[in-house]
Amino acid sequence: MALLQKTITALFITTLIGCGSKKTKPDSKQDLAIGIIADCQYCHCEATPSRFYKNSPAKLQNAVDSLNSSPLDYAIHLGDFIDRDFSSFDTVGPIWNTLKTKKYQVLGNHDFSVADSLKPLVPQKMNLKQRYYSFVEQDWRFIVLDGNDLSYQGAITPEKIAQTDSLFTLLSKSNPPNLQTWNGGLSQEQLEWVESELKLALENNENVGFYCHFPVLGEDKVHRLWNSPQFLSLIDQYSNVKFYFNGHNHNGDYAERHGVHYLTFKGMVDTESTSAFAKVRITTDSILVHGHGREPSRGLKISVR
Repeated sequence: MALLQKTITALFITTLIGCGSKKTKPDSKQDLAIGIIADCQYCHCEATPSRFYKNSPAKLQNAVDSLNSSPLDYAIHLGDFIDRDFSSFDTVGPIWNTLKTKKYQVLGNHDFSVADSLKPLVPQKMNLKQRYYSFVEQDWRFIVLDGNDLSYQGAITPEKIAQTDSLFTLLSKSNPPNLQTWNGGLSQEQLEWVESELKLALENNENVGFYCHFPVLGEDKVHRLWNSPQFLSLIDQYSNVKFYFNGHNHNGDYAERHGVHYLTFKGMVDTESTSAFAKVRITTDSILVHGHGREPSRGLKISVR
């Protein structure tokens, strides 16, 4: 597996460097190229030993410049765009908006670390029409989850606050390691929507990739979605699911289950000068991650199951 990953990654980097523009051969499917950043997490705050908040705008600008130098289908940020304070969006938002490609955002727990009165404005500030959504590129359906749907940060309606309390109380009986107030969960409504999206993808013969802020699998068990077992039992039933990409655990992580790759991308905010982001190319049979800074490069085989 290690040799395969090295070979695939080397091929990917060579291909990426050699491509000045995206070209499609007649009657062939074009590779997808994606830019990925996790946990920019900016605020005008003093640094801690593991968070260098004020350095994030410069690192984000560097990442955007690098992503703009490559032909991409889209770029996505995997949550925690800011650390706190609603005004922080006004510093990093304009940098993000200089991306030349289509761009998407995922809601993170820190994105709601603002005054309660401003929490309903967060999605709009991040150019999100919906808190969870999907989009299609070629023969792929990408599903963007809202892990703050039920949470003590992002649940803002009386109904969702009540559901959050109910889920947290239920899980507290077994006290799993991920039952932290800074994590969150998916509502039954969102899970039913996910299932409808998976069925639609099957009907359309589409592969599926998930984006979320919170992990659901990996060596680390503390940062996972509260109801990750419920989510996993759902997607285990669908052979067209190929990956799940997330942030939140700034150290990064990886696991594979039933042919699905669960990859946690490293946080951008964690180091004084070194950044972390990636360019990902999806081919017919591989997911090729070209990491920058702390993010390692790797090749992941797309399984047929």
